[in-house]
Amino acid sequence: MRWFERLHTLYVLRRHPISHSTWEQVIDRGAVFDGLSAVERAHLRELTTLFLHRKSFVGAHGLVVSPAMAVTIAAQACLLVLKLALNYYDGWSEVIIYPGAFRVARNNVDQIGLVSAQTRTLSGESWLRGPVILSWDDVARELESPHIGHSVVIHEFAHKLDMRNGRANGMPPLHSVMEISHWTEAFTNAFNHLQQRLAHHHRPAIDSYAGTDPAEFFAVVSEVFFTDPQTLIAEYSTVYQQLSQFYRQAPHDRAGQ
Repeated sequence: MRWFERLHTLYVLRRHPISHSTWEQVIDRGAVFDGLSAVERAHLRELTTLFLHRKSFVGAHGLVVSPAMAVTIAAQACLLVLKLALNYYDGWSEVIIYPGAFRVARNNVDQIGLVSAQTRTLSGESWLRGPVILSWDDVARELESPHIGHSVVIHEFAHKLDMRNGRANGMPPLHSVMEISHWTEAFTNAFNHLQQRLAHHHRPAIDSYAGTDPAEFFAVVSEVFFTDPQTLIAEYSTVYQQLSQFYRQAPHDRAGQ
């Protein structure tokens, strides 16, 4: 049935193309795309087109999602799987976009079993086998005034890749050529180092939110990998190496172009 899949892909690319003006606007505004070769940009455009066809983009609280908004998010999401495959995002169907940061209420259970209600304000969230939820204000702000090392879109879609093994735990399903022991050693040592810096009230080189748990550490270092690879290499070179093997990309090399 692979021939049918190829025909369907060609059909989607021909019938639902991203307009040239919209694509150039998104690519030119996003510093995260700097350094991509012409071939990589063309492939990213194809992946983005297919992603837009497979996923539903839903505006919340009256937000109307424009084609440019959808492409902006989809292109960043597809950058993570540029050298992988779009089926890494299989198993869910919606991207929900709020106008700004949104509030979520959850019950928290402490160590003695006491349940308390907590309300948090978020700029993004990913649900296991559910949607990716994003604040458009935060997505747009990061495009207009990039904060090096930060990308809410990359963060949340990294969580989606992490969840492919059934839960977010900081270890997505690795390629067969990768050694689990190497991944575990690199990430454990880096996470422990970050925890120690935070415990001693030292300002870390990456977002301190990475110290929350291994899942958030993976999402944060994925942000840094794509948006500030030099810092990740300087701080946690073995983590950069493992991510380079996983994503099959080398953003540091692109940054030097």
